[in-house]
Amino acid sequence: MGLFTKDIKTMDDLFVHQLQDIYYAEKQLVKALPKMADKATDPQLKQGFLTHLEETHVHVQRLEQVFKMHGAEVKAVNCPAIDGIIKEADETAGEVDDKAVLDAALINAAQAAEHYEIVRYGSLIAWARQLGRNDCAAVLQKTLDEEKVTDKKLTSLAEGKINMRAAS
Repeated sequence: MGLFTKDIKTMDDLFVHQLQDIYYAEKQLVKALPKMADKATDPQLKQGFLTHLEETHVHVQRLEQVFKMHGAEVKAVNCPAIDGIIKEADETAGEVDDKAVLDAALINAAQAAEHYEIVRYGSLIAWARQLGRNDCAAVLQKTLDEEKVTDKKLTSLAEGKINMRAAS
């Protein structure tokens, strides 16, 4: 089902569709993060990916909880955006020989995914509130807060040492 499909007629339909979209995205990231951790050479970056993998498992569980709270089927729909972000990360990582530059590229890819998630969760929270589902919004807010913290950690790591190492 595409975004502009006849199946999305109401805000509730849109909310459920975006839940399905981010559910797919989180499940894809569960597969991608271990690969990113394997490619990372900086120990702090490697550990950051593994820590976020653990969080991402919790994000998947929270989404399943929101589906159930909302009375919707737990289901994923393809998300071409996250597929593209992951594909681009794989291709870029495959082209970089310098390990310091590779770490910078991996942070960039991780932040692209984080920013996608931040946008999706922000919209879902607003829509949940509009639909009178503050209970769902509260669960989604926990994940949004964690995604923002991860993004800040990645920025700090990039600006603190990874980018400087890559540029030298």
